[in-house]
Amino acid sequence: MEEEAREEPGLDRSSPRDFHFYHADLYDPEDRLQIFPEQNVRVRREVVQAEMSHEPRGAGDDKVQRDLQEEVDELVHLYGLEDDHELGDEFVDENLPTMGVSGYPAHMMDRRDPAREQRDWRLTGELAETEDLGLGGWGSAGQCQDLREAYRYAHGRASEEYECYVIPEEEDEEEAVDVFCVTCKTPIRAFQKVFEEHKEHEVLPLNKALESAKDEIHKNMYKLEKQILEMENFANHLEEVFITVEENFGKQEQNFESHYNEILETLAQKYEEKIQALGEKKKEKLEALYGQLISCGENLDTCKELMETIEEMCHEEKVDFIKDAVLMADRLGKFLKTKTDVEISAQPDFEDQTLDFSDVEQLMGSINAVPAPSAPVINPQAPNSATGSSVRVCWSLYSDDTVESYQLSYRPVRDSSPGKDHAEFTVTVKETYCSVMKLVPNTQYEFWVTAHNRAGPSPPSERAVYMTAPSPPIVKTKEIRSCEEAALICWESGNLNPVDSYTVELTREEGPEAPGVTESVVGIPTCESLVQLQPGQSYLIYVRALNVGGPSARSQPATVHTAGSYFHLNKDTCHPWLTISEDGFTIIRSERKTPAREPLPSDARFTRCVAVMGNLIPVRGRHYWEVDVDERLDYTVGVAFEDVPKQEDLGANCLSWCMRHTFASPRHKYEFLHNRTTPDIRITVPPKKIGILLDYENSKLSFFNVDISQHLYTFKCQLHQFVHPCFSLEKPGCLKIHNGISMPKHVTV
Repeated sequence: MEEEAREEPGLDRSSPRDFHFYHADLYDPEDRLQIFPEQNVRVRREVVQAEMSHEPRGAGDDKVQRDLQEEVDELVHLYGLEDDHELGDEFVDENLPTMGVSGYPAHMMDRRDPAREQRDWRLTGELAETEDLGLGGWGSAGQCQDLREAYRYAHGRASEEYECYVIPEEEDEEEAVDVFCVTCKTPIRAFQKVFEEHKEHEVLPLNKALESAKDEIHKNMYKLEKQILEMENFANHLEEVFITVEENFGKQEQNFESHYNEILETLAQKYEEKIQALGEKKKEKLEALYGQLISCGENLDTCKELMETIEEMCHEEKVDFIKDAVLMADRLGKFLKTKTDVEISAQPDFEDQTLDFSDVEQLMGSINAVPAPSAPVINPQAPNSATGSSVRVCWSLYSDDTVESYQLSYRPVRDSSPGKDHAEFTVTVKETYCSVMKLVPNTQYEFWVTAHNRAGPSPPSERAVYMTAPSPPIVKTKEIRSCEEAALICWESGNLNPVDSYTVELTREEGPEAPGVTESVVGIPTCESLVQLQPGQSYLIYVRALNVGGPSARSQPATVHTAGSYFHLNKDTCHPWLTISEDGFTIIRSERKTPAREPLPSDARFTRCVAVMGNLIPVRGRHYWEVDVDERLDYTVGVAFEDVPKQEDLGANCLSWCMRHTFASPRHKYEFLHNRTTPDIRITVPPKKIGILLDYENSKLSFFNVDISQHLYTFKCQLHQFVHPCFSLEKPGCLKIHNGISMPKHVTV
């Protein structure tokens, strides 16, 4: 059938020209397959109309049946069913079973399934259309069945009789991706690594790739957060500069406006003064000229009058002329003797009116002149504003002065006496803050600041004392003591000047790729701290020093394991004949009794008993350690109070509990001494490694033969104070101490 299906395009060429074939679309009802072409539908409608008009169906009916039979034959030929005798018989057999409901054969009604009903909805629609047209009885039942089955087969949905022709589609179930190709950076399936293009590529398990991607995302997020923080700081800095520039220009605008108004007022005042002076001078000159003009007119009238009188006298008789002449001569003599001012008292020329604008020029020059600023106010030191080598100093300017820059001066404070002559340093900045670098840790500095502009500097501010953060402390790793529940951490300050307090930070080691959570113990006043821990863990211990300037950097880490009790030997108690190895866990007594260098006398040092004490952590609970011994060696091991008499043997008083071994070949003597008494106990197997269990809770001190897990002896002792391990060598030899180990099972039983 597959070969026949591939030959369908060829079959289409041999089809009748009136036959139309359409591909089926089961999902779009608008494009569903039309089995009957429009021409056949038109024929069926004509048949219906003929029946309704009671016209005879003879020739027309036969033609319709022939057309229908031709279409069935074409469908059979199209799908290659000519050789299928069983199917062909059904198509050509007219004695088919009668049609059931919805046009299905009666013998197939019981075998219908809902899915098939849904798939055959198109055929049912066609039959319903035929019935509506009155064609329910048109054609034989076999022909309708043939068309129905042919339609089903054309859609790959044949009835149960034709299931052998239906090839079900195989659904590809995609295998889930389970590895990640590092080269292509894409998830793939495992078989693709073996057979396909990813064969030579590097791959990772999907979970590991996911974790790696998450780690990369977290790292990028951390970098992004850091960049955001830097950008926020830069934005804050820009904002401060923006505000400063805005304030300065605002002040300059106000200053310019004030000077401009002052200049306008000065010019208006000068204008009024000059106008008034010119008016007065004008009036004075005009009045002088007017008076001179009046006087000149009067003299001119007098002259004219004399001339007229003289002319009249000339026409008089001699006697009258002589008489009048004498009088006229006296009058003329008096008139001529009168001085006539013929010079102009006020010249018409204008005087050079030079205006004095010196004060205006001074005002104009002062427009660009800014007054010197007032003294800034330096702020007290803010918390956590310093590091070990730097400090951040801030100040304020409460006036409206224009400032171009600030000059910050500072010098160290020596011997708590500010103001002494020390080297001074200056820094010039434009902001109202400054981070001063290269300073000495845990040191006080006094700071003062001056503001500057083109007019000059301001008075200096008051002086403020700032302090740098301390140097990181130095942890004494060889003096750390621990047990299953706690650790005693000791350190050196690392600073010449005292600090306020210390902080111990504890980080549990979860693994190289999973750092633990850090816990802090704060407010520690001294250089040691007893911190509570969890059993069976490893911790990284850091110490910080704090003062008013802030915390120091972390100290170098110290590792603490809470697997068991861990202690070092106290060299201050060591007898001069004993030496302690560099690791602090081996006690050696040499043949030479006199030490190369006699130690200084001390009340804490053993003098008679050749012994040394350990420094056990002062924590109640259970402590366990082991000692390697030589069965031919005379030794003593046990515990004692810190104030045990150093001039007596261990076990010779009520302040010590010990196990003593004395070897006199071939006899081994074992004693369990307390206050010079010992029980009668015989040990048949000489121990080579002795385990010691100190149990504060049950007031017991037990000894064990570690190699054979044998209990040797247990003291019942009242320990009202803390005790420490003690070790003694009566003859040359050595003892090896093992601590920081877990308690064996035979000890805890």
